Order: sequence, then C-alpha cells, then structure tokens
Amino acid sequence: MPKGNQMDTKALEFKGATLENLDNIARLHAKSWQENYHQVLSADYLQDKVFNERTLIWSKRLAEPKSNQYVIIALVNGNFAGFISIFGANHQEYGTIIDNLHVASDFKGYGLGTRLLNLAAKWAGQHYKNDAVYLEVLACNTNAIGFYTSLGGKNVASGIWHTPCDNHTKEYIYSWPSAQALSKQTEGGLRVIEG
Repeated sequence: MPKGNQMDTKALEFKGATLENLDNIARLHAKSWQENYHQVLSADYLQDKVFNERTLIWSKRLAEPKSNQYVIIALVNGNFAGFISIFGANHQEYGTIIDNLHVASDFKGYGLGTRLLNLAAKWAGQHYKNDAVYLEVLACNTNAIGFYTSLGGKNVASGIWHTPCDNHTKEYIYSWPSAQALSKQTEGGLRVIEG
C-alpha cells in the first residue's frame, strides 16, 4: 500500500489488460459506478445488476477486442489498482475516446489516474496521432470534471446519457486537441518515493 500521499515507483506496474483481468476490471467498474453514480442510476441496478452487466461487457471487450481498443491496468505491489480503456479514432469529429478511467479508492490521490491517462495518450499518439482525444463525463461527477479541467480538458459539448437502467442524465464531452497535448498535460503525475 502507498505511504502517506506518496507511492514507491518500484511497487508500480502498468500493462495491457487480458481476459485474466476480467473480474478485477468488472468489479472496479461496478464499484466506481456505485460510489459515483448513485444520483443517476437506480438503487436496484447498482445493488443487483451493475456487476453482472459490467462483467458481460468486459468479457466481450477482453475476449474479442476491437482493433482500435487498448486497455491498460495498474498494479501496486501486485494489487489491482485501476484501469483505463481507449478506442482510437472512435468519432469523426471528436477523435479518440477515453472510454473508461477508474482507480480503486485505496489508490486515489497518488497520481495513478494521471499516469494512466498519460500512458493512454502516448498509445493514442503512436497509433492515432492526428486525432483529438475526448471523454464523456456525467454532470454529477464534479470530482472527475475538476480533474479533467486541471489537466487542460475543455468542455466542448453536452448531451444526454441513456443509462442502463433507463434513466437519462446530462453529460459533457471534455476534449484535448491531440494525444500529444494530453500527454504533455499528464507528464510526471505520480507522487512517488524514490529509492
């Protein structure tokens, strides 16, 4: 586990996700929605359905990945700490989408989310360098909005998310002009203990 508000870089590992990571990814995705989206997703859905639904989605994504998909996981001392997924050239206007970014509660505040964004931006820069990078964030997720704004993300559009439990809620599109721009904004994000 991290100490204070710093993390030993020797304890960190980032790698591409495989089907072996399915349970950890689905659990963290479900838990993140339970912690952050209780205002917009039904209690029944969050309690009884979210994990099974996320498992089905991630099972397909990991077993049959699209050619433009990349999923990176973060491990701290071998413990699953977070993940990010990205789809290159996902949208004609907005470009490459950061489709998911989730960090486990025990590992928040150490820069793992920033580091995952940086790694995803570098991948996008190698494979889709002419595309902008964007993500969709719910209006109720003010912590995430603050985080993306602090990293130079610009609110460029809004829309309505039709939730898996048939609710509707406002969302925003945050964008960076290029993968390189996002990469620069996220350099050196980890708060680490050297040595």
